[in-house]
Amino acid sequence: MQMNTFSRVRATRILMVLLVGLMLASIIMLALPEGVGVADAAVLKQGSSGATVKTMQTKLINWGYLTGRADGIFGAKTKAAVIKFQRNNGLTADGVVGTKTAQAMGLKLSGSSSTSSSGGSSSSTDLNLLARVVYGEARGEPYTGQVAVAAVVLNRVRSSSFPNTIAGVVYQSGAFDCVADGQINLAPNQSAFNAARDALNGWDPSYGCLFYYNPRTATSKWMLSRTIKLNIGNHAFC
Repeated sequence: MQMNTFSRVRATRILMVLLVGLMLASIIMLALPEGVGVADAAVLKQGSSGATVKTMQTKLINWGYLTGRADGIFGAKTKAAVIKFQRNNGLTADGVVGTKTAQAMGLKLSGSSSTSSSGGSSSSTDLNLLARVVYGEARGEPYTGQVAVAAVVLNRVRSSSFPNTIAGVVYQSGAFDCVADGQINLAPNQSAFNAARDALNGWDPSYGCLFYYNPRTATSKWMLSRTIKLNIGNHAFC
């Protein structure tokens, strides 16, 4: 009889502990800001956190939109940086990273498709070659300008007027000065690799341009006659 009573008391205590635990877990979940723990959600916004947010912050820091360190927490400063990026890239400036903003940043959100370049592989070989083009053609340029140079290569890959591989575009006769003068063989730095990777992931600051040149050094009448769409650093893109 005593053993049965002891068992019932013990079972009751265990049940009470479980109920208290469930109540505490519910309170904690309700207290969390919206979006916490959903770093791989289809939308990133203030309150989100995780690895994807940290990757986004690192990009924004590299591009000059955000200062400080990437901590993986989507706070007010990160939202302001996203809004600046959206305004500069013709996107809805709401501070929310949805499909279009993520594509412009070269981010992959869960539920969204990959934005790798069509007509060319984003293999390590292509990444290395593209980084060498960036380093040979645009080292010393603003980071956005480095990505734009890489994007021009990828835009040519997609165009029916050019070879349909990255190597084919890069080594097309007379296409790039860095090939002609041998700078294509220099070892690229981390910035060049980052720019190449961002372009492969879908960021195109040139907005589809197929050509670029330095107005101060270009001598080709045909190139100089083309309509300039935008200027980034020392390069005119057309």
